[in-house]
Amino acid sequence: MRRAFVSICLALALGNCAAARAGEPLAIREGWANTPASLTPIIFANKSLLKHYGKSYTLVPMRYAGTSPEITALATGDLDIATMAYSSFAAAIENAHMDDLRIVADGFQDGVPGYYSSEYLVLKTGPIHKVEDLKGKVLVSNAIGGAIDMGIREMLRRHHLEDKRDYTVVEARFPAMPAMLEERKADLIGSVPPFDQIAKARGTARALFTLRDAFGTSDMIFQVARAGWIAKNRAALVDFSEDWLRALRWFIDPANHDAAVRIVSDYTKLKPAVYAGWVFTRDDYYRDPAARPNLVALQHNIDAQQALGFIKRGFDVKNYADLSLIDEAAARLN
Repeated sequence: MRRAFVSICLALALGNCAAARAGEPLAIREGWANTPASLTPIIFANKSLLKHYGKSYTLVPMRYAGTSPEITALATGDLDIATMAYSSFAAAIENAHMDDLRIVADGFQDGVPGYYSSEYLVLKTGPIHKVEDLKGKVLVSNAIGGAIDMGIREMLRRHHLEDKRDYTVVEARFPAMPAMLEERKADLIGSVPPFDQIAKARGTARALFTLRDAFGTSDMIFQVARAGWIAKNRAALVDFSEDWLRALRWFIDPANHDAAVRIVSDYTKLKPAVYAGWVFTRDDYYRDPAARPNLVALQHNIDAQQALGFIKRGFDVKNYADLSLIDEAAARLN
């Protein structure tokens, strides 16, 4: 009888613990590499905008050096949502065979007419005046095979220059790149805000070309999750998407510009003046208010990677998109 009583108590305790866990908000682990380009670490700073945070979900931002390392984290279950570039997304589909990946929302787009495009900088007073001048030079990207890296290779191939044969590509973190250029350890850097803005403000650098020059419009960063995880957590993810959209629209509304700049400044520990003139304006990347990815541009990006030899086979990106979460969330707001 005593053993039976203990067994019953243990079963009840375990059941109560499981019920408690089931009632807890879903902790969404989302990767990011660079902010304010990626809004992940700051998107929910203004808690007054949120209806579901802490109730059905919480957000755990997880930083990575680039989008490529997020593939491994997603594959091992250490990450729930990855912010992928078109380059890392293609690698995950073809090389990692993650056929259950689904694009669930957009991050930002590069090269949309009237908006910013990532810049490739050279010394303002240096000897590089055209792409052909990069022959025999050292070029820097943040990650081999990443979106910025692809822009280098595509642009130089158009000018009949090939990696290893005609130039060398090395990796470096974005914050370190301007110093590499100024110290003549590199001849060109593939930069992003705010680091390109800082370099140009110092008067040491100028843009030789942009990612738009290489690819036109690119769907640069978008949110990706695995189909099984989406199905398991659908209700919480719609709530998450609703709050994300509400916060996104607040950030890009010109009426909130000063407050948005303060959030970015507080997080990065850089002065507001670094951001005030461009962030969340037309001098910044384009962010779709509905967070819907540009699948036409993304398909072009995937096709270009195949032409460059980074992937062996192309694929239809529409087969790897599930926009039902963001669309359902948008319907709540409209």
